[in-house]
Amino acid sequence: MERIERIHSLHRILSASRYPVTVQRLQEDLECSRATVYRDLAYLRDYLMAPVVGNGEAGFRYDHSEGERFELPGLWLSSEELHSLLAAQQLLVRSGGGVLSNALAPLQHRIEKLLDEHAGGRRVPVERVRVIPHRTRKLDETSFRIVATAVLDRKQLSFEYRARSTDEQTRRLVSPQRLTHYRENWYLDAWDHNREALRSFAVDRISAAKLGEQPAQDVSDEQLDSHLASSYGIFSGTPKGWATILFSPKAARWVADEHWHSQQQGRYLPDGRYELKVPYSAGRELLMDVMHYGSDAEIVEPPVLREQARALLQLALSNYDR
Repeated sequence: MERIERIHSLHRILSASRYPVTVQRLQEDLECSRATVYRDLAYLRDYLMAPVVGNGEAGFRYDHSEGERFELPGLWLSSEELHSLLAAQQLLVRSGGGVLSNALAPLQHRIEKLLDEHAGGRRVPVERVRVIPHRTRKLDETSFRIVATAVLDRKQLSFEYRARSTDEQTRRLVSPQRLTHYRENWYLDAWDHNREALRSFAVDRISAAKLGEQPAQDVSDEQLDSHLASSYGIFSGTPKGWATILFSPKAARWVADEHWHSQQQGRYLPDGRYELKVPYSAGRELLMDVMHYGSDAEIVEPPVLREQARALLQLALSNYDR
């Protein structure tokens, strides 16, 4: 056990003890020598100003009049926790397209300093963990910061939004509810004051964002999940029905382990195929994911979704008939 961990454990033991704790018990709990226990007690008392009282005969404890108010200063984590936090920060930067790198840089420097000071200079080799971004979109860091600030400060937000499906640009005034990271990209869930409805906006399509002075109108998590997470995909809405998809035995080995929706229903059929059922509203995203499996997937129900898949496949095939 390294020093930072022993100090943290020592503080926890003394804080929880109503009576003096013997040096022998501290040796056993901290897994160290008698001399190390005395050095750690002295460090806790003299450098961290902890209210340690007692002696080697009767044991040690915190002064009852001061112990409840004392807290360890700074960020006190074990070396494993520090390594994990540093690794998570690195992974977030690498997978986030760099949009959070500047904001997280001070945290990274602070963690690295703590590791150098308290963990003997050891570091976690995060470069050995590969994160390969896939189909990420260019994201304006200024817009992202303003959107994130509006979400966290609970302020209304106005911005220009250019819809990807129609390329139409409109000015929106919203009460931001939450930021969602979905399929390598960021989305803003918000109450649209112009439409008087909940909407999801791709942050990479937001420009000229401006933080408002008015407080955001809060929407309950239940209402958000009911409208935005009850159907398949990021732009889901209220479910209109259930889609049934059959996957070949080869694809079944993959699909059975995949999470498509929180309410999905799946089962293996006697012939080795896999049947998956998911609630959906707009079929565009579901069709895209099913067609990803090509001939190994077949939409069975509803008929309208099956016909949409057939039309898309025929249109795609026509590109190769020229």
